[in-house]
Amino acid sequence: MSKIYACIWSNDKATEMAKFYKSVFKGSKVGKTAYWGSNPMGVKEGSVLTMHITMLGQKIMLLNGYADMPFNESISFVIPCKTQREIDYYWKKLTSGGGKAVECGWAIDKYGVRWQVAPADFDKWNTSKNKKKKEAVMHAMWKMVKLDLKTLKAAYDNA
Repeated sequence: MSKIYACIWSNDKATEMAKFYKSVFKGSKVGKTAYWGSNPMGVKEGSVLTMHITMLGQKIMLLNGYADMPFNESISFVIPCKTQREIDYYWKKLTSGGGKAVECGWAIDKYGVRWQVAPADFDKWNTSKNKKKKEAVMHAMWKMVKLDLKTLKAAYDNA
């Protein structure tokens, strides 16, 4: 297990988020839960403070912070997918129930968390020393919302 993990701050949706992410990421496990004690913010004592969930082997802490801290585009989670079926699965699940599809393989879930649903080879393609191959993939991706693995691979292979 990694020595570093992310914290996703929500106003009061940690439990709901844990259930949603557990349904999206098969094999996920909810771990430790901490509860609010007495506090100066007026949060009900005994309500959930944090929940830990492990998704695809990555531990995440979900926090009920009870303050308006909106998510933004500067932080996202990358899901490296080996097949188009996997891309389609995560895309559908993450954009369901009020989520949003965004260009270049970005999906925003119903809580406002940003996800990059990308081919597992994207890092290899993007860091290629072959400028033509790298640019071909990027130019193909810029035309997409949900990424098409076959098209991106063809752009790389044929450049």
